[in-house]
Amino acid sequence: MPGPPGTWKGALLRNLFRTAPDSIYWIGFSVFCGFCTNMALHDKFGRQITDLRISVTDRCNFRCVYCRSADPENYRAHDEILSWPELYRLTDIFKTLGIRKMRVTGGEPLVRPGVEEFISHLRDLGVEDISMTTNGHLLSERCARLVSAGLGRINISLDSLDAAKFERITRTKSFASVMHGIDLVQASVLAPAKINAVLVRGINDDEVEDFAAFARERGVIMRFIEFMPLDADHHWNRSSVVPAAEVYKRIHSRWTLEEMPHHFSETARKYRFVDSTPGEIGLIAPVTQPFCGHCSRVRLTADGKIRTCLFSKEDHDLRSLLREGASDEDLVTYITSVVMEKEEGHRINEPDFHPPSRSMVFIGG
Repeated sequence: MPGPPGTWKGALLRNLFRTAPDSIYWIGFSVFCGFCTNMALHDKFGRQITDLRISVTDRCNFRCVYCRSADPENYRAHDEILSWPELYRLTDIFKTLGIRKMRVTGGEPLVRPGVEEFISHLRDLGVEDISMTTNGHLLSERCARLVSAGLGRINISLDSLDAAKFERITRTKSFASVMHGIDLVQASVLAPAKINAVLVRGINDDEVEDFAAFARERGVIMRFIEFMPLDADHHWNRSSVVPAAEVYKRIHSRWTLEEMPHHFSETARKYRFVDSTPGEIGLIAPVTQPFCGHCSRVRLTADGKIRTCLFSKEDHDLRSLLREGASDEDLVTYITSVVMEKEEGHRINEPDFHPPSRSMVFIGG
């Protein structure tokens, strides 16, 4: 019998029965088969979901201007954040649903004790691609342990090569620590590091060529990300966006670039230098060149919500289901129904677009 509206059973049924009838049939058949063999998650647009971004904390030791407010914030209470056993259980379930790539994010993931053990769990689970996004502040002291745990790739945020400007953007004095962390990664099996720079007009757009030179000198993958409306202070506007096409033109005019092959679901367009100098350039253009049509990602927030898009208007609560006794079969049914209703696109360029209420630090990178 259907559960009361306020229970996890009620939430599960509401998700099931707002789908189209053929979707309900597909979900039921998939759940039945899923416990005999690994099943694949798909949405109603036919996209297969293979990537999970897992935020393990909402806490961060940076206060980047494009991500979070400079004002004091109330973090989630510890009991509102998924425990490690809960995260272990959910990643086990997502793995059976065909998730092949898992990225550990935050906040800043390295501020939460137990991250290395969690990565080891993902490795032992047989996850094909285990990666992390970090601001790099704690990386120099944790790099060796992350490698030993089974981390396969790493993305490091670096929004300026000028120490003073870096301090203004991040509101920290961590530039030297981050640079040292990058050096250690480059000397490890994690090389080449992916270095992420969010370009904001009037703040760091004058460093495009310097970043490209940094890629050539250090042999890193330098990735330029368009500024998205996910800032806590809601200062985003289109004039602040530095289009990927502009970045390409500026770099290509100085060092000839050639495009590299990429998988259709990858977010970045990748380029190498024609003169065979080490290093690569990646361009991520969610605002000017949306890639929603091939999106293969969903997100799990630190407080146990599924977000099917960075710009989702609605979170889907897994934490309550976990803590109210849902079985693995119940969780599979719920996750499958939520993913089935994944948005067609983020609608940033539509006139009725409204930014999400949660900023990037709470959603997870």
